[in-house]
Amino acid sequence: MKSDIDNTVTGRITRELADRIIAGHIAPGTKLRQDHFAEEFGASHVPVREAFRRLEAQGLVVSEPRRGVRVASFDIAEVREVAEMRASLEVLALRHAAPHLTSAILDEAEAINRAGENAPDVRAWEEANRAFHRLILTPCSMPRLLATIDDLHAASARFLFSGFRMEWEAPTDQDHRAILKALRERQFDVAAATLARHVKWIGTKPGTKTRSRTLS
Repeated sequence: MKSDIDNTVTGRITRELADRIIAGHIAPGTKLRQDHFAEEFGASHVPVREAFRRLEAQGLVVSEPRRGVRVASFDIAEVREVAEMRASLEVLALRHAAPHLTSAILDEAEAINRAGENAPDVRAWEEANRAFHRLILTPCSMPRLLATIDDLHAASARFLFSGFRMEWEAPTDQDHRAILKALRERQFDVAAATLARHVKWIGTKPGTKTRSRTLS
């Protein structure tokens, strides 16, 4: 999912299928048929095919010669890879964004964090979490970097959702609070180090419910 809203047919199909995959409504390994989704969305095969390509770029589906497109599976190695990539790229974005973060932006980020801490379910929490990260990183003004980070967030959301199928308790996000505090005090190295540590926790095995730790 990209930072800018894509209101094209392809964008709409991509968002809907990504949401279904992330939420677990389409299981790993499921084959995705162009004709099925073209009929469902009242579209030709062209935007569906492009949506599949975008989903593949996000790591949500895989395309195999003569076997078509299927929902990607994931294992602990992939989880760790995504966590490492997110940590490195988000720190890069934050270092470029930090000098441009105003008090108004940080106040908005704090409000978003409070909303996440009061989220009624993991889906609402994930939306608030993604909004928090996007808000403090966007002033880096590096669209390619932000687009890649958005794709990694989509993959991370999948891992998170897989661990919270049956029960949910909104976390208190101490790391987000610490990041905001450091940014307000212009301690950019502290903010970057806290962000890196914060993101890397997802490298632990998905599905483990660790309420004592902070979600990312």
